[in-house]
Amino acid sequence: MSNSDDYSPSKVSVEDGVLRIIVATEAGGASLDLQGIEEGTAALRSIVAGTTEIGSVLLIGRGPNFCAGGNVHDFAGADDRGAFVGSVADSFHAFVRELAAVTVPVVAGVHGWAAGAGMSLVCLTDIAIGGPSTKLRPAYPSIGFTPDGGMSWTLPRIVGSGRAMDILLNDSIINGEDAVRLGILSRLVGDDIVDSEAERLARTLANGPTSAYQGIKTLLANSESATLTQQLDAESASISAAASSPAGVEGVDAFIEKRRPDFS
Repeated sequence: MSNSDDYSPSKVSVEDGVLRIIVATEAGGASLDLQGIEEGTAALRSIVAGTTEIGSVLLIGRGPNFCAGGNVHDFAGADDRGAFVGSVADSFHAFVRELAAVTVPVVAGVHGWAAGAGMSLVCLTDIAIGGPSTKLRPAYPSIGFTPDGGMSWTLPRIVGSGRAMDILLNDSIINGEDAVRLGILSRLVGDDIVDSEAERLARTLANGPTSAYQGIKTLLANSESATLTQQLDAESASISAAASSPAGVEGVDAFIEKRRPDFS
């Protein structure tokens, strides 16, 4: 995969161990970029298959907004709207499945609006950085649609089923501060540094103990359906394996030797 920017035909790049995926562009009216999603799906699939090694994934939009959702003009122009929207959802969901399967940290820089599919993407990330001007909105009810991108699964797990129902039925607009309070965004920074802070964090995580991050994500994912006893057993097995891993050995040795660990 080659490096990309707004003027490149590719929406996917790898740099400093970070898989960078552009999910929307200003030229596309900030709607979900299907090229970026399809390229991202292929890139994520190669990571899950072990043919590409990266340390983190970064989702960003190009322009004033992160992602304003699906292209409603395209929906309106389709001969068979149901079939067309279904095909878009299928492509988007292929991306969502691969994103959910990666074991490295997933970061998003959420500037401006994250609506519809954009909000679904935010709910899928491990860490989402926003700003005071960031706004999130389901947006589906406003056009008579139901959610896609996993929002009906992720949102109740983040905010609780009752609050998720309220947000979805009322098509609520959630500002940055409330999004942090609800746990949809991880933190706020200045509006002008949302993307740069997200990129900095993604690079930092890419240079961290990847195997430990994998273990953390696995433990948290499995905790949803585990009993406390099962989780304690899983934690014992995980920390034992971590202690014998190259990252664990380096981390402990660096601590004892009072130096910065090198997890590369």
